[in-house]
Amino acid sequence: MGWKKREREPRGYHHGNLREALIQAARELIAEKGPAGFTFADAARSAGVSAAAPYRHFRDREALLADVAREGFQRFEAMLATGWAGGKPDPLTAFQNVGKAYLAFARAEPAYYAAMFESGLPPDLNADLRAAGDRAFGVLRTAADALVALLPPGKRPPALMMSLHVWAMAHGIASLFGRGDAGRRSLPMTAEELLESQMLIYLQGLGLSEKV
Repeated sequence: MGWKKREREPRGYHHGNLREALIQAARELIAEKGPAGFTFADAARSAGVSAAAPYRHFRDREALLADVAREGFQRFEAMLATGWAGGKPDPLTAFQNVGKAYLAFARAEPAYYAAMFESGLPPDLNADLRAAGDRAFGVLRTAADALVALLPPGKRPPALMMSLHVWAMAHGIASLFGRGDAGRRSLPMTAEELLESQMLIYLQGLGLSEKV
């Protein structure tokens, strides 16, 4: 028994990266059981530490989940920003690429995605979580601002409303058809094709069809 304990503890405790080890353990448990399918003690056991050790960094299981979600939003922001690429080669193409990046994240990082959007965490649980979520949404807002600027001044919808519309479209398709876990539903086309056609219809309604 003693050698097994010594073998597992270095994952997070003796190497001074207990916080990171617990976040990784939580991600693995979320991937296996969902965000509501494990306890704080399960995360500690998976990280190879005592049940009391996680309290050095986290108040409770919710605080651990919040840190997983925060880290997920940071990665999400980076993927969306890469898709946007500063609006290049043009705002409409970059806008489509943001949608593709949204789907790519849901497919590549289902555990982060579940922690961010399916764990029931209040967005305002803590300042760091809120800020990370706001920065990720900010990429969508930037893209919406650039598209709105293509329209005549008298025909511009509120950029915030537009970014919320786009978020709802991308999120709905990602959650139903684009995720990388067992919750993914089948489609007669790819999730990317479905999102592209939906966004095309939306942009046509805004008067951007001749620019697509």
